Amino acid sequence: MTVHPSLQTYADAWTHSIEAIAELVQPLVEGEWNRATPCPGWSVRDIVSHVIGMECEMLGDPRPIHSLPRDLYHVRSDFARYMEMQVDVRRHHTGPEMTSELEYILIRRARQLRNENRKPDHLIRAPLGAEQTLELAYRMRAFDVWVHEQDLRTTLRKPGNLDSPGALVTRDVLLEALPKVVAKDAGAPASSAVVFDVHGPVEFLRTVRVDAEGRGSVDGAPSLGPAATLAMDWETYVRLACGRVRPAEVADRVKSEGDLDLAQAILDNFAVTPR
Repeated sequence: MTVHPSLQTYADAWTHSIEAIAELVQPLVEGEWNRATPCPGWSVRDIVSHVIGMECEMLGDPRPIHSLPRDLYHVRSDFARYMEMQVDVRRHHTGPEMTSELEYILIRRARQLRNENRKPDHLIRAPLGAEQTLELAYRMRAFDVWVHEQDLRTTLRKPGNLDSPGALVTRDVLLEALPKVVAKDAGAPASSAVVFDVHGPVEFLRTVRVDAEGRGSVDGAPSLGPAATLAMDWETYVRLACGRVRPAEVADRVKSEGDLDLAQAILDNFAVTPR
């Protein structure tokens, strides 16, 4: 690969996860493509369609011209509508059509990576006509495909890769969202701290500190007197943060201490991904 060193981690993580997805879906029979996944409103086919569609956009392919049905209950925003276009246009594709297109996209994207000579700060197209840096795009593709790999593994009962390169990218992406969750969404009091203790395949201890002005920040230093502490396993953390489960569904896997009302408010606002 010729990608910039700061892109290599994301390129490697993306490659690992998308190849795992291809391996997971290759042997599926037709009925298995319709199985519901933890991703709201999406089947196995829909997730693979989404992955294909987003990789097409990374390649600069034109978006499909397609009218969405009006009865899709999970499409509630312009962002969701944008994402659904690449999904709905493939809803009647067969399993072999899906795996063939995924394989072709993998070949094209691997060639793009081999020839990549753009700088990390190069601006490219982002959803809804916005722009993003190439580095952010690489990072979010690594994050996205790992989360959807886990959706498929849950659905197909083939657990694995909870500590893969994509898991570490996902950890960092989700940690960046914690200050907003704690300080703004859950309304943690000024000059307080909340500790997150996560164990399992990916382990970390992080403290979200809220300053006197109510702004949040996250660091790795423990707090001696946190307002609340939340402990859970890595898989539960991911499922909550990505909106795959509601807090009540995994209450037995989350241990809260300190201000329990604050802890519950944090859990109620824990989902940070649009899908």
